Amino acid sequence: MSQLPWLDHTLNFPNPNSALEEPDGLLAAGGDLSVERIVAAYRAGIFPWFSDDQPILWWSPNPRCVLKPEQAYTSKSLRKHIRKANITLSFDSQFEIVIHHCARLGSDEGTWITPEMEEAYIQLHHEGIAHSVEVWEDGELTGGLYGLAIGRCFFGESMFSLKPNSSKVAFTSLCKQLHQWNYALVDCQVENPHLVSLGATTLDRTDFLSILKENVDLSPEPHLWVFTRQHD
Repeated sequence: MSQLPWLDHTLNFPNPNSALEEPDGLLAAGGDLSVERIVAAYRAGIFPWFSDDQPILWWSPNPRCVLKPEQAYTSKSLRKHIRKANITLSFDSQFEIVIHHCARLGSDEGTWITPEMEEAYIQLHHEGIAHSVEVWEDGELTGGLYGLAIGRCFFGESMFSLKPNSSKVAFTSLCKQLHQWNYALVDCQVENPHLVSLGATTLDRTDFLSILKENVDLSPEPHLWVFTRQHD
């Protein structure tokens, strides 16, 4: 830990290619969770991830788990579930509740989110950078996810399910909508079986950073964060 670069008051980060191989992608420590620093990190292919008993840690793993929105996979069983269930979708209607569920449920589909992280991403939401997807079944919130939209890239952070399949519905529905809005990439950070089952794959860090460079400064086609396309 003492050998890691320690971030100062500037928003500069080390080159992501200097990240450690073990643990994979650990790049730097310190700094803060200001809106400006977090946005600068994601634009550079870096994200914060740490526990309550650690300093703020910054990561850029290699390879990177990603998904092109049009490549999201909806299984036959998931399509059947969507047809039979009374499901509706929304953006940004319950952001704080979504991130609270992701932080507290401790499901395999979520990641641990410290209170400091929770507060930081709520502020990003207030700034119009972080967005949530809510899945409602018979009028009850059953799942969702949240992440950051920068340029034509969406950086997924965490998802949760209170009922089976709800996080999958959130993810595949988001990807369909992002494809319609001409987003280039969904960053899934680190590969796991759940993400792979939804169509995610891995890219070498160099290729991932190239895609970011081409897209984070592009303006998305004008849109409101409202679903205009439901599942087929």
